[in-house]
Amino acid sequence: MNFLSPLFLLGALAVAGPIVFHLIRRTTREVKPFSSLMFLQPTPPRVTSRSRIENWWLLLLRCLVLLALALGFARPFFRESSAQKSGANGPGRRLAILVDTSASMRRETLWKQAQEKAEALLRATTLADNVAVVTFDRTSRVLMDMERWRTTPLGERVPGAVRQLAAVSPGWGGTNLGASILQALDMISGAREAVPTRGEIVVITDMQEGTRLDGLQGLEWPANVTVRFETVTAVKTGNAAPQWLVGGEEKESQDTTGGMRVRVSNAAEAKTERFRLAWGAAADAALDVYVPAGQSRVVRVPKLPDGVEKLTLTGDDTDFDNTLWLLPPQPRRMPVMFLGSDADDDTRGSLFYLRRAFQQTVQEIIEITARRANDPVAAFEFQQTQLVVLGDDATDAQVAAARQFARDGRLVVVPLTDTKSAALLGRLLEIPDLAAEEATVREYALLAQIDFQSPLFAPFADPRFSDFTKIHFWHHRRIDSAMLAGARVLASFESRDPAVLRVPLGKGAVIVLTSSWRPADSQLALSSKFVPLLHAILDESAGLPPARAQYFVGDEIALPPGAQPFTMRKPDGTEAPVAAGGKFTATDQPGIYVANPGELRFVVNLDPEESRMSPLAPDRLASLALPMEHKVAPASAAEAGIHAAANEAEQKHKLWRWLVIAAVMFLLVETAIAAKLSATKRNPEVTS
Repeated sequence: MNFLSPLFLLGALAVAGPIVFHLIRRTTREVKPFSSLMFLQPTPPRVTSRSRIENWWLLLLRCLVLLALALGFARPFFRESSAQKSGANGPGRRLAILVDTSASMRRETLWKQAQEKAEALLRATTLADNVAVVTFDRTSRVLMDMERWRTTPLGERVPGAVRQLAAVSPGWGGTNLGASILQALDMISGAREAVPTRGEIVVITDMQEGTRLDGLQGLEWPANVTVRFETVTAVKTGNAAPQWLVGGEEKESQDTTGGMRVRVSNAAEAKTERFRLAWGAAADAALDVYVPAGQSRVVRVPKLPDGVEKLTLTGDDTDFDNTLWLLPPQPRRMPVMFLGSDADDDTRGSLFYLRRAFQQTVQEIIEITARRANDPVAAFEFQQTQLVVLGDDATDAQVAAARQFARDGRLVVVPLTDTKSAALLGRLLEIPDLAAEEATVREYALLAQIDFQSPLFAPFADPRFSDFTKIHFWHHRRIDSAMLAGARVLASFESRDPAVLRVPLGKGAVIVLTSSWRPADSQLALSSKFVPLLHAILDESAGLPPARAQYFVGDEIALPPGAQPFTMRKPDGTEAPVAAGGKFTATDQPGIYVANPGELRFVVNLDPEESRMSPLAPDRLASLALPMEHKVAPASAAEAGIHAAANEAEQKHKLWRWLVIAAVMFLLVETAIAAKLSATKRNPEVTS
């Protein structure tokens, strides 16, 4: 039995009154008149024996009256389980319960609060409701969909969903609320019911500022679907977190001592302003940082010897995001092979400018290997090479090796330095009759048509960089592109003669430049477009993902191509298999990931957005025009729903009426018995 107003049960303590009154006796039970004492004042006799209760039935009835009234005012009712509730009140709801399992839910008791709210919502459902339970962080995970809920026996629906939720704990991912709401909307729209019902999405989350709401802007909501937010709150609202500055600032983040730049951000609600950064457990190398509330500071931390990869922030009360994992930049090796007779220091040749275009950077080490006509080339060298440039006087063996290199999926660049170079291109493409002629150029030629959709010219698609009119071409060769099967013209001159062609060859292709970058042919090698153009060709040939110093939890890692599958050792020591040439997606925890076998290592850190603990601004939700049933508030709407269900059950049973009737009956019986006893005392001669 439950009570709608349990405080009225305190009225039951009033039963002590009748008991006390029955124990107190002020007069004797029998009075005998004496004429000789009529002028004396009566004196109560001294009670020498222990007080005993008389008239037990009278006392019991009076106590029952008070108890019945206390129970009636407390409004008792019997709570019904979801399996016992009927759908007599009409069609139920399509309810999607979204529970936040992002990294910020690891704070204090937030996860326990979320579980309690979810369980309360589940127990408040009716038989006619169709329910789905989904957890979300950066991605969503369906614990129970509506089809499974519908086919589960009535008595197992709520307990099964509660068990599923109890087996889950917050992870390390960010918060993508927008994607999870869209998924819940699809589940509600696709649910199967006999009659149309209303839909409701209930989100249980901490509503921190770093929540992503992508995809909700401008969304057209169905008329019968509403959204309600159930917020969980932490006692400590302040938070500070470190962030490793990489990417565009990576060159600045390194100095001669290996120092790295780290940004420390402090929440506006924080009460602490002084922190300390330290590598691992080395307290002697700690760096004190002062960050006022609501601000951030960028500091350079000293790099300790090898073996220390963890930077820890201390002094912050919220410590789930105080660890930062770092690795020194690991530049990629990108071998480029030049096949030809050009000398290294010949300013009139192609190799001289090729070497100066490919300079070593923090992200890449580009090694150019030149092989002359008489130099043998081992097969393993071509396996490691990422790009081949075919120059003059290449031997048949070198041309055959370059052909196989392209057929394996890479690119071969052939700049035509004269009309004889067409024969070299013909040998490469196995077109013996391929020939070229010198085009007639009055002063100079310009590029007129450029395909900016191709990977080679995509870096210049921005209007700020698409101007090629300052590059003059003194000479170029006219070649019949119709003889090149599948050839695609990427750029052409004003005369419509092809300037850059892409000819497919096996899995790869051959890039043909009808005018070379030698100064005698053009100004290409001296222009600002030359270096990014060659790097675009190299990147497409290598097919490697962009180098990154760090990833975030949940990122998909594009791995370099390989022939054999391997395993990836995660920070907790477990290993995950990786298919050959595939992608690694199990970045579910921060730390260092190591490939086995191999030398590949990369670092995964917590998404910086997840460290923004300030409450989400109400205007962000208001701008989305969500059909919210209630405004976002710390008060529990689930408890309100439970109270409404309890009130409905109490109104259905109305036990208080029967308790009031019982109290009246007890009172009538008590009155009758009391009247009889009183009459007996007034007429002591009347015996039963």
